[in-house]
Amino acid sequence: MADEILCTIADGIASLTLNRPEKRNAMNTAVLDGLRRHFDELDANPDVRVVVVRGAGKAFCSGMDLDEMSRKQREAADPETGVTAVLQRIERSRHPTIAMVHGDAFAGGCELALHCDLRIAADVVRFAMPLARIGLVVPFPLGQKLVEIVGPSWAREILLVGRPIDARRALSMGMVHRVVPAEDVEAATYEMARTIADNAPLSLAGMKAMIQRAVSGREPIDHADLDAEVTRARKSADAREGVRAMLEKRRPLFTGA
Repeated sequence: MADEILCTIADGIASLTLNRPEKRNAMNTAVLDGLRRHFDELDANPDVRVVVVRGAGKAFCSGMDLDEMSRKQREAADPETGVTAVLQRIERSRHPTIAMVHGDAFAGGCELALHCDLRIAADVVRFAMPLARIGLVVPFPLGQKLVEIVGPSWAREILLVGRPIDARRALSMGMVHRVVPAEDVEAATYEMARTIADNAPLSLAGMKAMIQRAVSGREPIDHADLDAEVTRARKSADAREGVRAMLEKRRPLFTGA
């Protein structure tokens, strides 16, 4: 079995590649464990100045692996165990991070891009948070990150409508920093990465820490009641039906139960 996360380091730039192209880089337990492990190792590596997160194949990341999610639902286990903690770990990386979004970024894949410091998108990319289409509620810390970046008005449309938005619209919302032609996205990403890598390491670490401190006021917000809503939705019949319908490529029949 191929490694789910590939890591290369050159000239101060680390590249982490989600390596499940046949699954559109859907995040399963192995992918989440690999991301956590590699970020822990990169934080301890003095030769690294910036990290690029990217995907193999046509998609950046399609979100959580629905096959694994369906199996965990049948086992009455939490189908999203660890995803929030891993994305927050990426956000806390001491290195600046860039998401190279060359293909679609849906659900957890969209959140993966949002938890990087910078995002460069190809003009063919679509972003979406279609959780309502499969009966789920976004965990509070992940929804909070979306609101932080695009504001509450756009977050309402993204979450309640659930339809994909194209790269240009994502740019107008502030979801991405740059949109470039698909054939230029890699060059544009690594040009930005090289610019960052050439900057002073202490300055980079200090300014990233400053930004994180500036937004840290969001952390003490009590959201236990919202966590209960997330859990209720995850365990609902609608969630099981939504995942089955997505796997079977049919319209779900929701009952509100």
